[in-house]
Amino acid sequence: EGATPLAQAYAGHQFGGFSPQLGDGRALLLGEVLDRAGQRRDIAFKGSGRTPFSRGGDGKAALGPILREYLMGEAMHALGIPTTRALAVVSTGERVRRDSGALPGAVLTRVAASHIRVGTFQFFAANQDHALLRRLADHVIKRHDPSLLGLPNPYLGLLKAVSERQAALIARWMGVGFIHGVMNTDNMTLSGETIDYGPCAFMDHYDPATVFSSIDRNGRYAYAQQPLIARWNLARLAETLLPLIHDDPQTAVDWVMPVIDGFPARYEHYWLVEMRAKLGLEGEESGDLALAQDFLGTMQGQGVDFTQAFRALALAAQGQPERLQALYADASGLNAWLARWQERVGRSAAPPLARAQAMNAVNPVYIPRNHWVEEALEAAGQGDLAPFEKLLAVLQHPFTERPELKRYAQPAPPEVAAGYRTFCGT
Repeated sequence: EGATPLAQAYAGHQFGGFSPQLGDGRALLLGEVLDRAGQRRDIAFKGSGRTPFSRGGDGKAALGPILREYLMGEAMHALGIPTTRALAVVSTGERVRRDSGALPGAVLTRVAASHIRVGTFQFFAANQDHALLRRLADHVIKRHDPSLLGLPNPYLGLLKAVSERQAALIARWMGVGFIHGVMNTDNMTLSGETIDYGPCAFMDHYDPATVFSSIDRNGRYAYAQQPLIARWNLARLAETLLPLIHDDPQTAVDWVMPVIDGFPARYEHYWLVEMRAKLGLEGEESGDLALAQDFLGTMQGQGVDFTQAFRALALAAQGQPERLQALYADASGLNAWLARWQERVGRSAAPPLARAQAMNAVNPVYIPRNHWVEEALEAAGQGDLAPFEKLLAVLQHPFTERPELKRYAQPAPPEVAAGYRTFCGT
């Protein structure tokens, strides 16, 4: 009732190349609602048909990619990571033509704090429409950062706020081994929510160069690249805000550069908060950063499962390192690290059991393992939703270990994991 649906315009850097007009090619914003907590939310369709921005596409969506977005978004929410949410996936009853053939069609109903992206600002900046750019910025400040309204320079404040949210978000991604797969500027929200789960996936064995997306041929959006790309994207946002921040371009640049240059330190702060919790470290010590980095270093080249390693570390906190050691082909490097770690955690007052419980509360035992996701989506395409519903139920309680669900905590066999690729839903 009262909805006035619209397709949103935006631009974007896609794999580093700028497109001045992209927009919602297969999405439709139905409108905004206030939830029971008074929070304003967008409700939008994805896959509902052609829009003025479809660029020759059909504007529709196949069931598999839409269910992937549903599954990934709900998994991220259960992990406590800011994300858009799925209200529903509804099959349309028609077939959608893709490279792999005719697939069952579906529409996702998505909920978000907003759908405003870095690319939204780039669209108006590219058109040099400073009046509309200012209106957009004022709208975003009012919606997401109302505390900035009384400041002398709210637009510089907006850049700082978005930078802070993205630093915290990417640190959370890195903490669970999540790889977005396509961090174009049109896929970065100003709200700090994860959006557009296309060729995304979770890393099994630790490798900072991990790439799953079939379209990321040069590893631009690899796991370890994500903090660097976030900074790059924020620099593109800063460029659009320059005329609002100061009339003199050089002065505006001088004011925004400390924000952009300061992003790595802000990200490192949030990443270290994440890692201290995952490693069971109380308080702050100067050697914590090296300790966290070195734990990852012990995994590299060893085929160690990222998620299982952190989970098994809680057992090591109780004097049982065997499960963790068993993950390594050669545990000598791990054992040297464990001695340093034991010395560090030994300086805190928490008893071993309490430390282990705190670690298990932040280190998931269940993530959307790629082979289980593919099995669920393939079955759903054949009309069987039972594997999908089962996997969804497991992922909604990622920190609670259940013996009967042991198989969902296991990585894929090497022959299955080798060469695994994800694909964009279009």
